[in-house]
Amino acid sequence: MEYPLLSKDGDVTIGGAFSIHSDVTLPTMSFTEKPNSFICSRLNLRELRFAQAMVFVIEEINRSNSLLPNVSIGYRIYDNCGSRFLSMKASMALMNGQELTAAEACSGQAGVQAIIGESESSPTIVLAKTTGPFHIPVISHAATCECLSSRTEYPSFFRTIASDYYQSRALAYLVKHFGWLWVGTVNSDSDYGNNGMAIFLEAAKEEGICVEYSEKFDRSEPAKLTKVVDVIQKGTARVIIMFVAHIEMNILVEQLILKNITGLQMIGVEVWITAVNLITPTSYNVLGGSLGFDVGKANIIGFADYVLKEFWETALPCVLAEGNASQIENNCIQYMDLIPFINYNEDISELRYVNNIYSGVYAVAHSLHSLLRCKEKQGCEKKQTIQPWQVIEFLKKVNFTTKTGEQVWFDSTGATAAKYDVINWQRGPDGEVLFKQVGYFDASLPPGQQLVMTDKNIVWAGGQAEKPRSVCSESCPPGTRKAAQKGKPVCCYDCIPCAEGEISNTIDSNNCEQCPEEYWSNAERDKCVLKAVEYLSFTEVMGIVLVLFSVFGAGLTLFVAILFLLKKDTPIVRANNSELSFLLLFALLLCFLCSLTFIGQPSQWSCMLRHTAFGIIFVLCISCVLGKTIVVLMAFRATLPGSNVMKWFGPPQQRLSVLAFTLIQVLICILWLTISPPFPYKNMKYYKEKIILECDLGSAIGFWAVLGYIGVLAGLCFVLAFLARKLPDNFNEAKFITFSILIFCAVWITFIPAYVSSPGKFTVAVEIFAILASSFGLLFCIFTPKCYIILFKPELNTKKHMMGKMASKSL
Repeated sequence: MEYPLLSKDGDVTIGGAFSIHSDVTLPTMSFTEKPNSFICSRLNLRELRFAQAMVFVIEEINRSNSLLPNVSIGYRIYDNCGSRFLSMKASMALMNGQELTAAEACSGQAGVQAIIGESESSPTIVLAKTTGPFHIPVISHAATCECLSSRTEYPSFFRTIASDYYQSRALAYLVKHFGWLWVGTVNSDSDYGNNGMAIFLEAAKEEGICVEYSEKFDRSEPAKLTKVVDVIQKGTARVIIMFVAHIEMNILVEQLILKNITGLQMIGVEVWITAVNLITPTSYNVLGGSLGFDVGKANIIGFADYVLKEFWETALPCVLAEGNASQIENNCIQYMDLIPFINYNEDISELRYVNNIYSGVYAVAHSLHSLLRCKEKQGCEKKQTIQPWQVIEFLKKVNFTTKTGEQVWFDSTGATAAKYDVINWQRGPDGEVLFKQVGYFDASLPPGQQLVMTDKNIVWAGGQAEKPRSVCSESCPPGTRKAAQKGKPVCCYDCIPCAEGEISNTIDSNNCEQCPEEYWSNAERDKCVLKAVEYLSFTEVMGIVLVLFSVFGAGLTLFVAILFLLKKDTPIVRANNSELSFLLLFALLLCFLCSLTFIGQPSQWSCMLRHTAFGIIFVLCISCVLGKTIVVLMAFRATLPGSNVMKWFGPPQQRLSVLAFTLIQVLICILWLTISPPFPYKNMKYYKEKIILECDLGSAIGFWAVLGYIGVLAGLCFVLAFLARKLPDNFNEAKFITFSILIFCAVWITFIPAYVSSPGKFTVAVEIFAILASSFGLLFCIFTPKCYIILFKPELNTKKHMMGKMASKSL
């Protein structure tokens, strides 16, 4: 027979089960004699306070005139001493009562109408499964295992605390909030620890948190405990999630102290984060700065005074019993380790879960009030038989507000709303350990707003003011991307610089993004900038040099033209067809100036002008040279007896031939501009990092037709000049024409492969060089000998000399 630790009779009875002692010594099981009783030791003050709170609330309800006005509530509270065996024994005692044998007519009613307890999930599961078939409601104040949410397995279970589903996910949010992506985890090897940790690991994965190790142990397995301590000591994670029951936490902290493992940021759960019995002279070295979730402090009016005096006078009457010392000792033997706390209540200010017990007992009272159809003046129908399943149905419907301001109702899983305080272990001014609230979590708020923190008030691990870092790999800065390390979690990675033309502008980017077509990455690879636009400009060195040569050539041509104009009546000018010479000089002047249209930013008009102007002017130039060559040949034939050829190629015919040759090129250019004219084009093929702004030919056939026509005329001119190379010196301008056309052809034949292979602005530079080289070739080869005679040998510039020289050649 199992007797309760605390009991009182009443019209209805509420049972209680708490681990008022933490350790139990099992008796020897010889099976030859009746075993001795279990020996409990190591008082758990917090669990004692839970039992006291239950008694206090029942007494408060019994004094009430509005709730169960004429019904008294009794209680039977058992101490299971942290043992699941004793939890089973207590639950059987609560269901069956204290009779050794059943009466002849068994009423079938349970000994209690409801049970408050237990404080841990595993013994609560034992309790709920044992009482479940008999539909006796169990209301836990601290059992948070998500497994208890199953209404199929635990239809009669309720709790005045939220499921670990919310706390476990809140732990992941808390870790993510502080940027800790590399953590270790330790949990109790129990339903509470295993289920809670499983939910945390799933939430951590969703939040991108990596777990270096996940260890578990039970209080009865020293070998596993040693392994856990070793893993923690060797691990690199600076943040550890401790999903551990407070008894296991006590044992683990002792081992961490022995190994001098300090400076780790502990993240705790509601079971131990505010456990006063964890505070020892050395534990702060391990637990200082710990963060964790808590259910809130006790705020029950009158409770602190109750535990000082009234509880000991009413619930433990043996303390005030009259008689000799031996009689008092016999009466109080089971309460001996409780008596030292008669005048102690300093722990009440930091006590948690008492509000949950308060709400749980009131929930049972309200359900009984409704079940018994109680009215304030008429009282309750006390004769009505109370079936446990009826209490369950009325518990599902309760909705009331307690004196502490808490609204109590149960959701579809039998739990209340999830609200937690975030607690931080800190030292007070006098060196005492304080559990300071630094934030809160409210699951009823919208996602992203559920966790609210005041980071500036937090003291970190080891009493440090600076938040610890716990990462497997440092963050990848902008301009790099993460590359996972083979065989390691995703939080372990290398930072790889983005390739050219790609950027990442955020920290810890998984991928580099390609810049848009007209953009390129900067040196840091964190921003796309407009590509540099390149073209042959007037301000760069190459452009300036080409402009100088163009201007120099134009000036030189102008100088020759002025010189010829001044000496137009001299024999050497007149003998070399002055009209075609001036037209050729004009064409060469335009050739030099035409090269300037190739420099500068291409536009629609400049692209059309530069190629067509170049083609037409060069044809004009070659036509003049061709005309001069024909004139030389015709002049030689005119000196032969009986020749009348000059009348067929006089000045009108010369002008007409130049015009005809030029008009053909004009027609080719008009067709080109009409069908597919050149246009500005952003070339992004040569260079990835810059744009070449150039003139697209539009029609390549048009461009090569223009060049081809120039080549045909140049070839014809070269052949005729070559045939006239042995004419007399006076008329042997053909030699110089041959050299000039030879230079012209060499330049433009070389131009073709250079033009095709040169990238960007160098294509334009090659074209300008070809124009200038061929123009200088024509100018120097044709006009330099004449200018030399005019300027330096004026004595040779006479008709007599010219005629005499010719006569000598004729002989």
